[in-house]
Amino acid sequence: MGCKDTILFLSYKYILTFSRILVSLSISIYMAFFSQDYLSFFQELAANNNKDWFDVNRKRYEKNVKTPFSAFTQHMIGKISALDPSFTDLLSKDCVFRINRDIRFSKDKTPYKQMCSAVIAPNGKKSKSIDGVYFEMTPEHFRVYGGIYEMEKDDVLSVREGIAQNLSEFEALITEPKFTALLGDIHGAKNKIISPELRAPAQIQELIFNKQWYFYTSFPASTILEDNLDELLFDAFMTGRPLQQFFNQFI
Repeated sequence: MGCKDTILFLSYKYILTFSRILVSLSISIYMAFFSQDYLSFFQELAANNNKDWFDVNRKRYEKNVKTPFSAFTQHMIGKISALDPSFTDLLSKDCVFRINRDIRFSKDKTPYKQMCSAVIAPNGKKSKSIDGVYFEMTPEHFRVYGGIYEMEKDDVLSVREGIAQNLSEFEALITEPKFTALLGDIHGAKNKIISPELRAPAQIQELIFNKQWYFYTSFPASTILEDNLDELLFDAFMTGRPLQQFFNQFI
């Protein structure tokens, strides 16, 4: 084999090797975050919600439910913290809720939740508002929430005053076409009585009566098995972010 032939052969060999590496990387990049057993586990748990069954299936839970959900949450923390450094120091353990139900004051004594859920917010699970994004994965759906859910009384008043003083801006945010198409309406419990100075603007914008302001989008459970799950969650987060930032001014 001549010198030119040798160079061509080696070049071809390196190109082929590099191509194989790229294919391997693309497979790993686009691989789904969850397997079918994530859904199957919770479907079976619904009919066997007791400690004995869970103990038998604990290793399965650790492998196909808890570990991938924790990894997915950490992956999303990375994506969001690239946009907002206040999320940078979060770990998935700060954000993921336990599968065990609090049954102390409940008539329903089944010990386990039939889903995984997490809130990615600057204070993780300790956040009293959804200052970030909350998501849950059940055998029935994948849901992504934003907005504010729990606040101190003074913060509720501050948000109401913020809406009243910025009616046009607030209306533009909640009627923005992509927001309404993906996230729909604003939800939340209301008060029947509000401060006298807020009654007039509340006749224009009835959401001033709210003491919670949250929104969400819901996808079929099969979405959990798709390789673009992170993009769907991130898109929902970004769509709700302008309204979230509006609320954050007053909290």
